[in-house]
Amino acid sequence: MSVENGVWIMKGRETSGGRLFRADRSGAETDWDHPECIHTVEELEEYIEAVGFLPLFANEVEGFSVEEWTDPGCWWTGDEDTDPWQWREIIARRQKIAYGKFFDKKAGFISLKWLPYFVNSRRSGYDYDARWQDGLSGRREKLIMDFYVGEDANGDTLWKDERILSTELKKRAGFGKQGEKNYPGILTQLQMETYLVISDFERRKNKKGHEYGMAVSIMFPPEKLWGYEAVTAAYKESPMKSWQRIFDHVKEMYEEADDAAVMKIAGKTPEE
Repeated sequence: MSVENGVWIMKGRETSGGRLFRADRSGAETDWDHPECIHTVEELEEYIEAVGFLPLFANEVEGFSVEEWTDPGCWWTGDEDTDPWQWREIIARRQKIAYGKFFDKKAGFISLKWLPYFVNSRRSGYDYDARWQDGLSGRREKLIMDFYVGEDANGDTLWKDERILSTELKKRAGFGKQGEKNYPGILTQLQMETYLVISDFERRKNKKGHEYGMAVSIMFPPEKLWGYEAVTAAYKESPMKSWQRIFDHVKEMYEEADDAAVMKIAGKTPEE
């Protein structure tokens, strides 16, 4: 997705030849009838499971995104049956696939099969509490993570249950005009490091209980959603090996992709 002359531009696949084309979000041109077009959220889930992980929007690896496999005229219509922007909420809520800002600080999906490799690579094998204790996490990250991770009576790690809208978390963690700065950036960093994923979306409510505005994200550590053992299953191998798996997988699918572009998907190489 990009902006050209003030107009949002989506990428898709034209109905003949499978070549990429550009169409504005009015849907004047569509690729709905293309045999490879993804038409439903279930088809998207199946595709993500097949490829392992997938950015939401077009990036420097041409063809490797939800945007490029869906009809550009269907985006932001609000129709849950056909709108990929709505599908991201549904997939996050179903929690069969991880969703968050995982790719070059932009949104995308990771299957639960591939999630442990991203966790091991992005964290360099560190659970969050160990990362904090070793001085590898900043104070602002800790202000946010304290709402999600604590200790039980035995001193063991505890993943908390409270569902917090990201807008509310900003206030409660002390960010804002008179407080800590760069809340969006810190939240994105924690997702890039796989310490948080988006697990749901909800709309805010006014004093009368009426919903308003756009849906707001709710986050949790992946350990809370899928269990510690499952999420950290790749800790047994080196973080660099996990990173290499991710890099090689993209190159296998897109052989002509530039290495620098693939590295933006895989993320920076781990600190060993």
